[in-house]
Amino acid sequence: MATPDPIRVLLADDHEIVRDGLARLLEGAEGIEVAGTAGDGAEAVAATVALGPDVVLMDLAMPVVDGVAATRRIVAEAPAVRVVVLTSFGDNTRILDALNAGARGYLLKDADGEEVVRAVRAAARDEAPLDPRVARAVLAHGRAGGALDGMTAREREVLGLVGAGLPNKVIARRLEISEATVKAHLTRVFRQIGVADRTQAALWAREHGLAPR
Repeated sequence: MATPDPIRVLLADDHEIVRDGLARLLEGAEGIEVAGTAGDGAEAVAATVALGPDVVLMDLAMPVVDGVAATRRIVAEAPAVRVVVLTSFGDNTRILDALNAGARGYLLKDADGEEVVRAVRAAARDEAPLDPRVARAVLAHGRAGGALDGMTAREREVLGLVGAGLPNKVIARRLEISEATVKAHLTRVFRQIGVADRTQAALWAREHGLAPR
């Protein structure tokens, strides 16, 4: 039986010591070879197009072009390539930005070597390797999306104005409704998004882009 082709990986990270460590790790794993390396996002895009790897391990904080923008360009120019983010950033905004840009997976740099190898193999199989902490953030975002879907346009408007720091009296005047109606909307909204008070609701509104800028 013919031996399957190795999984070819491109390493994109602006720290040479990280690239070297990853290269040693992956070259020591059966069925994986390092196709090339890149020190910034622009190099990562160019190397991906030139070398045609199966998987790109992509850092996010890189010079010239950051990892999110590089991922977006790779997905557009080489759609068969799977990008797996490997970064120290675990905040929800970066996670969602990277996944929305087309990253297939997302690992944090405190992952052990076996996790990285498994993620490369999973991505090559067209799976979506996610660090458990990242998966929880994605799930939480999904629940937030469900909460937003369950709100009326007026409830979103009221919540957005709470996020902007306006008191009920000003919200009522701006929307030309009564304060009692504002309170009724907020009672339902608090229940929808799972918060107990106005401060938590304001933070939720800002985190989910509802507060006017």
